[in-house]
Amino acid sequence: MRFYLNVDHVATVRQARRTDEPDPVRAAVLAELAGVDGITVHLREDRRHIQDRDVRLLMQIVRTGVNLELAVASDILSLACELRPMQVTVVPENREEITTEGGLDLSGDSKRAEISGAIRSLEDSGIRTALFVDPDEESIRFSAELGVDAVELHTGEYANSWRVKPEEQIKRLSRAAALARKLELAVHAGHGLTYENVSPVAAIHEIEELNIGHSIISRSVLVGMDTAVREMSEILMRVRSKA
Repeated sequence: MRFYLNVDHVATVRQARRTDEPDPVRAAVLAELAGVDGITVHLREDRRHIQDRDVRLLMQIVRTGVNLELAVASDILSLACELRPMQVTVVPENREEITTEGGLDLSGDSKRAEISGAIRSLEDSGIRTALFVDPDEESIRFSAELGVDAVELHTGEYANSWRVKPEEQIKRLSRAAALARKLELAVHAGHGLTYENVSPVAAIHEIEELNIGHSIISRSVLVGMDTAVREMSEILMRVRSKA
């Protein structure tokens, strides 16, 4: 299983003071040294945390691979096609939200056409593509029809319910992962995963990549990036060794 660290919230702290520290690029380097398999960043339309400069520097410095999350805004799409990260994950975006609230809304023809056009542009630039979707059959089948390389399953509903009644959400994620693999899609997952709740998701055999951010960045404030990353890596390795 691959473990990608999302460094957005290092930039969140920096932007709170509009200064130059902490630097998400330096955090990414430390995370790579600690053993992550890749770095994820979400370049939002409102640039609330990650900035264009961060993405450009990450592309120069990161040695594992950059997974760039973006909505289908034309300027960000153009930047992605220029920089050609290892992977682009298309995600929904609402300027009023605190964090991503769910998977892509694929219910309307216009939205599907917009996403389809973005995927074609990315593929023409030689970029691996993924869609961030809720773990439901329709979204996964549409993703397969588009010809993307992967889906990232939104684990937010599981993360919000795991202390009370997680079983149904884990079953839902498991069914979605199995369908995605049947349709020859790579399966990723992420959102709201923490040291405490990640194990049941990591145990789903078809999931090959996890994107985790806030929990690790929060932990790193207390124990340092190296320890925070290694603690999560150990959990994931322990779970997969039993799967």
